[in-house]
Amino acid sequence: MKLIAWLDELSNKDVSIAGGKGASLGEMWNAGLPVPPAFVVTADAYRHFIKETGLQDKIRKLLSGLDINDTDKLIKASEEIRKLIESVEMPEDLKLAIIESYNKLCEISGEEEVFVAVRSSATAEDLPEASFAGQQETFLNVKGADNVVKYVQKCFSSLFTPRAIFYREEKGFDHFEVALAAVVQKMVNADKAGVMFTVNPINKDYNQLVIEAAWGLGEGVVSGTVSPDTYIVDKTTLEVIDKHIARKDTMFIKDENGETKEVPTPEDLKEKQVLEENEIKELAKTGMNIEKHYGMPMDIEWAIEKGKIYMLQARPITTLGEGEKKEEKAEEFEGKILVKGIGASPGIASGKVKVIFDINEIGKVEDGDVLVTKMTTPDMVPAMRRASAIVTDDGGLTCHAAIISRELGIPCVVGTKEATKVLKDGMIITVDGEKGIVYEGELKKKEEKKEVVTATTVIQEVPIITATEVKVNVSMPEVAERAAATGADGVGLLRAEHMILGTGVHPKKILEEQGEDALVEVFAEGIRKVADAFYPKPVTYRTLDAPTDEFRGLKGGEDEPIEHNPMLGWRGIRRSLDEPEILKCELKAIKKLREEGYKNINIMIPLVTHPDEVRKVKEIAREVGLELGKDIEFGIMVETPAAALIIEEFIKEGIDFVSLGTNDLTQYTIAIDRNNELVSKYYMEHHPAVMKLIEYVIKTCKKHGVKTSICGQAGSRPHIVEKLVEWGITSVSANIDAVDTIRKVVARTEQKIILEAIRNKKL
Repeated sequence: MKLIAWLDELSNKDVSIAGGKGASLGEMWNAGLPVPPAFVVTADAYRHFIKETGLQDKIRKLLSGLDINDTDKLIKASEEIRKLIESVEMPEDLKLAIIESYNKLCEISGEEEVFVAVRSSATAEDLPEASFAGQQETFLNVKGADNVVKYVQKCFSSLFTPRAIFYREEKGFDHFEVALAAVVQKMVNADKAGVMFTVNPINKDYNQLVIEAAWGLGEGVVSGTVSPDTYIVDKTTLEVIDKHIARKDTMFIKDENGETKEVPTPEDLKEKQVLEENEIKELAKTGMNIEKHYGMPMDIEWAIEKGKIYMLQARPITTLGEGEKKEEKAEEFEGKILVKGIGASPGIASGKVKVIFDINEIGKVEDGDVLVTKMTTPDMVPAMRRASAIVTDDGGLTCHAAIISRELGIPCVVGTKEATKVLKDGMIITVDGEKGIVYEGELKKKEEKKEVVTATTVIQEVPIITATEVKVNVSMPEVAERAAATGADGVGLLRAEHMILGTGVHPKKILEEQGEDALVEVFAEGIRKVADAFYPKPVTYRTLDAPTDEFRGLKGGEDEPIEHNPMLGWRGIRRSLDEPEILKCELKAIKKLREEGYKNINIMIPLVTHPDEVRKVKEIAREVGLELGKDIEFGIMVETPAAALIIEEFIKEGIDFVSLGTNDLTQYTIAIDRNNELVSKYYMEHHPAVMKLIEYVIKTCKKHGVKTSICGQAGSRPHIVEKLVEWGITSVSANIDAVDTIRKVVARTEQKIILEAIRNKKL
């Protein structure tokens, strides 16, 4: 049992140890990014605390039969549980470990008693498919060993805030499967701070980066208390293409007693631009480096102290793939404008105003009402779910109201400054969450001018239909419904790893202690959720690709070998063939599901390098009664130059399709470990050698009638997808948040190919 972990011991694969926040900080620290020093009181420490204090049964009793939609009962249960956790004595061994670690942090920082932030870090938070951010608490400017112990315990109790309880119940997470770590990090006494999105979250433009900034500590921006400056940066040129300089009436500072306080902003700073041009560019560069390192759009908290930039947190953006739920555009309506602000979540909705000044009032928000408040808090989430739209006085694109509204898929306007004064209970209003406008009444369409339809005039909305299928990558079964809502043509990649990681137990341990049927059911349950959500569209399941470093943190994973470079080690199909008992369970799970009627499941194997591997997998499948290529479509991942160069040999073995795994193909082709921060800047998915291999595979497969797809990060890159379509790829599988964009890219490219063919024919 490891009670304490330091950042240099952690990576983003250690969520089960350090929670999402702690794992991400460790990843950035080891990537050489400017992160303040910190240690993590681990998830094991939390479990040890709960066990030693005997609290689990008491908490379960309080949660038993709780109606999470009854706000009053939810709040009461939360208060009772938190009081229980905070009132018990912390186990002596854990208390001493925290004190010793704090003293070491003081030594590292060169201070007798360093100020720290104590940040909650849940083991299920910051996953790409679920936003748990803001549910637990952070305590700033904590000083002294005893106080650190006290606030770690408060962090533990914040695992049971009303929002956290509600969200876990709603998403199907067991309250005791989710644990909580606490990050104890040296405070940055920021002169200016804020948040950065590496993709514009409103228009979903991947070429734009958004920075929000305010004076003082970042608490004001994150909580939405302060309306920040907003800078939109072109990621290619690093030029600011748009900016909004807000009036910042208050700011958060550390006072002389070390307490965090909200104070009036000095008059000369209230309307002054927070960031200088060089700071904007430096932040943008760092943000793009973090995005490149993680391989996905990121939501980042940053701070600047005495001219030095620090990264305080980074997590995947979870709200890019919601899409617009409206079909009507704001310009089709007319009405009196009541207030204006920042459009923070697209969509148009009408409803009755309910102004909320206090958390105790959220019960008055009924289904379809418009929630109006100064700024939402995590405890308001149950009411936010009932609302048709949200309007706030404060906040920016990355405040709590904005993020949660985008996650819920409802319109939101923030930073209006006066909504709670202008809008009154009972008023009927219409909220345009894209343009940031609130209108009086339920708006009606403008009268349309009658138009004479001639032979050349067609009034018709044409849906985007492409010959090249646009599919979606799914990492966790829990996001199946959200992925299906994108309208994707199926799942091009369903990963197996999270089905195992979600159990917290090594598959060998499941086999040894619970038997084969238990492991078969783990796989079957995960695949079933996705197959259900997409039926009858195809779902392509990739067998387990289990790097040793990822599985070492599981219960029973202590014997996993230590490899210098797990990316080049015992993983993919080579490991599955060494441990056929696990592969058999995967195949049996698929056979079981097909017998239940799920005929939309396909299977592919990862990291193949030799046709012998295909033969051996087919033999194992026959042993469990599954004929690959006959009973079920069967394919391989092309992730190595070896597989690409001898693709015809694989085709001769009998495969129905190939899927290009460009993340690995890139690193193996240009000898770049994508997890190595020293060389990550040289990682290029569009490297000429990589593109040449991809082109060869697509054209060779096309010649032999074998379908081709792509499921690596490159499948979410418009400029690469254009080439793939030109070469004749059968389908493209993109990340959830990129499906809509990629579908448009595919359609445009197909139209260009047709147009060029017509022109050439005429010539």
